[in-house]
Amino acid sequence: DALTGTLRALSADDTVHGVLLLRPLPKALRAQHLLDALDPRKDVDGMTTASLGALLTGAAGFAPCTAQAVLELLDYYEIPIEGKRAVVLGRSLVVGRPAAMLLLHRGATVTLCHSKTENAAGLAREADILVAAAGRRESVGAAYFRAGQTVIDVGIHYNEETQKLCGDVALAEADGVVRAVTPVPGGVGALTTAVLAAHTAKAAARRIK
Repeated sequence: DALTGTLRALSADDTVHGVLLLRPLPKALRAQHLLDALDPRKDVDGMTTASLGALLTGAAGFAPCTAQAVLELLDYYEIPIEGKRAVVLGRSLVVGRPAAMLLLHRGATVTLCHSKTENAAGLAREADILVAAAGRRESVGAAYFRAGQTVIDVGIHYNEETQKLCGDVALAEADGVVRAVTPVPGGVGALTTAVLAAHTAKAAARRIK
């Protein structure tokens, strides 16, 4: 109740332009119920039900920052999206499903794979754009790749053996095979922060107008 009240108070405060509810939350708290206490105009991470609904329909609103960062990377490096086949590994509301929807809006033919998908590796090999957001450390290996692909690694994990950060992609198995692959760290994560800042600035500009 206290957290819900805080979110509603921030929604009503004209001096606050953007709110980010960090997760994961304690298990006793329902994240979506809490998020929906937030004014969608201040939902700079695009995670309220209203924001996700706007993403589905293509209406104006903020997309989840990490999902949008995937599209920003593709655009910056001038990777064609329209007419291309994209495969997204992972169906979370944070990345997988929003990224799939953003790619669909841009004219890609999208396949969304998840833990129940049969032959996910075979489907991934058919992709021109492969987005790895499965949440499993270095689980996307050689069987998922072919020459000419662009691979976006959204995962971030700590490898106890190497004592380094790594992603969902087994980078050594992608190097020399695919056209391009994003690093971890220094790839999607860094750009997600920039997208969040841009959303916050846009939300502030809208309120000022």
